[in-house]
Amino acid sequence: MPSDPMAGAGRMDLLRALNDADAVKALSEARSTIEKELHKVIVGQDEIIQELLIALFARGHCLLVGIPGLAKTLLISTLSKILDLDFSRIQFTPDLMPSDIVGTEVIEENMTTGNKQFRFVKGPLFANMVLADEINRTPPKTQSALLEAMQEHKVTAAGTTYTLSEPFFVLATQNPIEQEGTYPLPEAQLDRFMFNIWIDYPNVEQEVEIVKSTTGAKAHELQKVMSGEEIMFFQSLVRRVPVSDAVIQYAVKLVTMTRPKTPAAPEFVNTWLNWGAGPRASQYLILGAKTRAVLDGRFTPDIDDVRSVVRPVLRHRLINNFNAEADGISTLTIIDRLMKELE
Repeated sequence: MPSDPMAGAGRMDLLRALNDADAVKALSEARSTIEKELHKVIVGQDEIIQELLIALFARGHCLLVGIPGLAKTLLISTLSKILDLDFSRIQFTPDLMPSDIVGTEVIEENMTTGNKQFRFVKGPLFANMVLADEINRTPPKTQSALLEAMQEHKVTAAGTTYTLSEPFFVLATQNPIEQEGTYPLPEAQLDRFMFNIWIDYPNVEQEVEIVKSTTGAKAHELQKVMSGEEIMFFQSLVRRVPVSDAVIQYAVKLVTMTRPKTPAAPEFVNTWLNWGAGPRASQYLILGAKTRAVLDGRFTPDIDDVRSVVRPVLRHRLINNFNAEADGISTLTIIDRLMKELE
């Protein structure tokens, strides 16, 4: 994308002149370009990339979970280079304080009057794309500083509320193996994440390609693909996508079935779950389905679009009980059984 701001303004004028059908086509083409640029650096991970883009255009936040060395941070930093956005990385540590990410007031002297006054210095949270690296390594007090930002896109410091720049989304990483010195994210914070994306090992062919591409001298030049204003335009487009009542009813029925001790819950849910998903899960299923359809160049989602985002939406919203642990039952097993119930 040209760096000239007037060129960006011209692109926006062209987008605003499109009808919704042509705008859907434009987003589908842009998606292909973004993926092409990402694959200059990232090998494989097609499903992960798709889920990341769905969350981006649905105005959602993502929690990426995987063992060290699977390119979680590299994927996010590469995406930030492709999108013309302000990017900030926060390395979460046990001694990190809320003021370290939100910002703090400092005393400075007015050179004209000689009076001392407070000035708010913004923290790294004031960016369009925030990478919260190893988010579970910081205490709950600091984790909670993200809650208001993720939900309201605002932060409060010293009694003053500041509005964050749009678009704004948080991409957090987490190591599921090492538990020493970590603080599990509370359910209220987990629920703020649209997707919980699990990153697994690459296959043999992909790992061979990773080794070849990362142990040589070749450097990849990434092109800017999309500005923040364009992202907000497409986010609004997603909200205008129509959805049939049947698709909405499917999503809501699936979510209500996750709630134990309710009329809709199957017996295995009552046996294995303490808590199910709330209404935010239903909202994210529909938003995810709409975004997936638009990214594919389609004008309305179907039930398959909902089913494709069920795992990342529900994975972190179902709370297993002791029976499930004793039986070796994971939340994914329960999710898969729920979808079979609705086939």
